[in-house]
Amino acid sequence: MADRIPDSILRFDGVSRDFSAQAGLFGRKRTMRAVDGVTLDIPRGKVTGVVGESGCGKSTLARLALHLLKPSAGHVYFEGHDLAGLKPAALRRQRRHMQMVFQDPYSSIDPRFTIRDAVMEPFQVHGIRHTPAEGREKAARLLEMAGLDPQLAERHPHQLSGGQKQRVGIARALALEPDLIVLDEPTASLDVSIQAQIVALLADLRSRLGLTYLFISHDLGLVRYFCDRIVVMYLGAAVEILPSTDAPHRHPYTRTLMESAFLPDPERRRTVTRLSGEIPSAFERPPGCAFAARCPVASGRCYAEKPVLPATDPHPVACHHPLD
Repeated sequence: MADRIPDSILRFDGVSRDFSAQAGLFGRKRTMRAVDGVTLDIPRGKVTGVVGESGCGKSTLARLALHLLKPSAGHVYFEGHDLAGLKPAALRRQRRHMQMVFQDPYSSIDPRFTIRDAVMEPFQVHGIRHTPAEGREKAARLLEMAGLDPQLAERHPHQLSGGQKQRVGIARALALEPDLIVLDEPTASLDVSIQAQIVALLADLRSRLGLTYLFISHDLGLVRYFCDRIVVMYLGAAVEILPSTDAPHRHPYTRTLMESAFLPDPERRRTVTRLSGEIPSAFERPPGCAFAARCPVASGRCYAEKPVLPATDPHPVACHHPLD
């Protein structure tokens, strides 16, 4: 378990999340562990990136952060408060300080709403009333902060482009002046040129407003560019926490993952390690390291003993044979 960061805004303490599934109509129920014992601090004012292959638990972790899902084990603390221990009214008050920008801007906005309605929705949810004039002024200010023309307020979502809709989602996330924003692959469905504009906007807002981001992404190049530190997940577990984007990769999976990211390499001198085998089933987890069957340096210990993140290492890695 990694040491606690003194000025952390969010903390996962041994958090796991299980889902049950039934094989067919009369089949037995099985349990899938989507997040497996994650202990992680999110430093205030920083961008913490979470990366990993599809199905590694990134989006589940994002929803656990906001208590949209309850942990099956462990605790999630926001500003020192255990979210699971809060009564509904207290949890609602806490959620004013933590918001989310979703991956799909098309489905995250009610198509019946005008853009003003969508931006002002958080105030309605939290019972904050405005006069019509105040609402128009507030919505215009939020749209401007997100880089949109306030005149778009009267339009409906189908009249906006994907990039514009994602900016509406960002404006809505800013409405209650949160301290933490969870970004669940916010650029995944956008064109490359629009992705760059959204990332630039997020960087500017973070600088101006002092925001903290938990940035979920499968785009390794973007994570290395945008984030201050990187958490690497594999089959629901955090296997390495890189304290900075230029830190060496110590876990064999991290090195393989980072080598697979696209980088301009005209001379084609970059070495890429190819993985063999498949990711183990989350329904039938191996007893030792989940990565052992695909790891080029695995030993018998790896198959029998599950590695954990060390408590005192400033660059923790859950591996019996970390790379130099």
